[in-house]
Amino acid sequence: MINDTVLSLNKLSKRFGTVVANESVTIDLKRGEILSLLGENGAGKTTLMNMLFGHYMPDSGSIQVADAEGNLAPLSLGHPQAALNAGIGMVHQHFTLAENLSAIDNILLGSENLFAWRRSMDTARDKVKDIMQRTGLNAPLDTIVGKLSVGERQRVEILKALYRDARILVLDEPTAVLTPQEADTLFANIDVMAKDGLSVIFISHKLREVLAFSHRIAVLRHGKKVGEIATKDADEKIISRLMVGADTPTSPRETLSVGAPVLELIDLSVTGISARSSLEQINLTVYASEIVGLAGISGNGQSTLAQVISGLTSPTSGRLEIDNQPVQKYTPASLLKAGVGRIPEDRHHDGIIGAMSVAENLAIESLDSSDIQKNGFLRHQKLKLNAQHLSQKYDIRGPGIEAETRLLSGGNIQKLILARVFEASPRLILANQPTRGLDVGAASEVGKRLLQARQRGAAVLLISEDLDELLALADRIIIMHNGELHVAPGRDRAQIGLIMAGEVS
Repeated sequence: MINDTVLSLNKLSKRFGTVVANESVTIDLKRGEILSLLGENGAGKTTLMNMLFGHYMPDSGSIQVADAEGNLAPLSLGHPQAALNAGIGMVHQHFTLAENLSAIDNILLGSENLFAWRRSMDTARDKVKDIMQRTGLNAPLDTIVGKLSVGERQRVEILKALYRDARILVLDEPTAVLTPQEADTLFANIDVMAKDGLSVIFISHKLREVLAFSHRIAVLRHGKKVGEIATKDADEKIISRLMVGADTPTSPRETLSVGAPVLELIDLSVTGISARSSLEQINLTVYASEIVGLAGISGNGQSTLAQVISGLTSPTSGRLEIDNQPVQKYTPASLLKAGVGRIPEDRHHDGIIGAMSVAENLAIESLDSSDIQKNGFLRHQKLKLNAQHLSQKYDIRGPGIEAETRLLSGGNIQKLILARVFEASPRLILANQPTRGLDVGAASEVGKRLLQARQRGAAVLLISEDLDELLALADRIIIMHNGELHVAPGRDRAQIGLIMAGEVS
């Protein structure tokens, strides 16, 4: 690795009102280096990268980027086009691809002169093929993106940045929806690109990846850089201590005797939607005092299954039973009344009403309680006391309990939903991607509360694309592929990953 600086963030600061998002952050990036950027939710990682990419204007500080000859020059701040012109590419966690266009069209999209009469597809295709050959990032260029696997879409996103001659690549949670094999392949490709001179910043909450694939780690806490360390000198305890200021407690999964069936899916099918999202005669039982982990690549039916259990979708055939009672009406209210607590996959769309206050959202699923309302009128003092208690107990941070919930960070919205679910002591907890986007401390707290719910006798169906999380928390693991369930052969990561990818015997 050549030790010349290609990027210098110098004393960057950014405030939003009274909130300090970044305070005098200084980070350098070397040519051919893979730097992991870590921190708790709200630590300032996204704000820092948004300043680098020109989405935010810093209040103070400067950014310098090396040109093609290696000379550092000031970057024009607050202009995304300036970042692109300087060779900075950014790949977001949620793909920004046009699914009705081919891979090659997506790669070229936005990089052409709008007034050009025609483009030379042959020249463009040759350049993309050359990039694929050099990096190992292969993608079917003429296939419509909507038909590509998640791993292929990830490669298209990176190819799009490299096509624009990016010399610095920012990756936000690059393996959030990949199988273990796809993640290993991606990082093998990134390593090849780094040896060829590409510099990479990647944001991840998966410490195993950070320790396995990065060269150096920079950690933010409360908007400040609190440490840098060579990866070879780090371990999970050291990183956790830097991120949260203390060791992250772990909650061991005790061996418990399971109780009676709580959730039963019997020959349950959902048809009439896309083939990968349909369900084919699902049979599954989750018992009291048990956590069942559901693994799978996004889009293989997990969301449909969660919608059925949440009451948002009715099965085409088969039935669902809670505590041996068949569900007659598939609505959120009826499933809630049956004892189902729901942690939704899309916390913003399905978990909150953004325009309502934090206090109102915390009580929204218990409005029939006499503690919250009387004769149809909200008891605002009770609502306030409830919100204050839960905000303290679950460490929900933000502008206050009277503020609109949409103003909270994603991690704090998740804490709000967790507080609402766990305080209701449901018989069944449907936890759909409960730690997605959460830092190591918050994710550890989620795991602890799921294990506590299991201890008190609840049944938990944990749907997650994080295999490490499933292996740590689940009593048994099942895998969903193309709307069908497969029993995991033990707890072997590689075998589970193969089934997730469709290699089913």
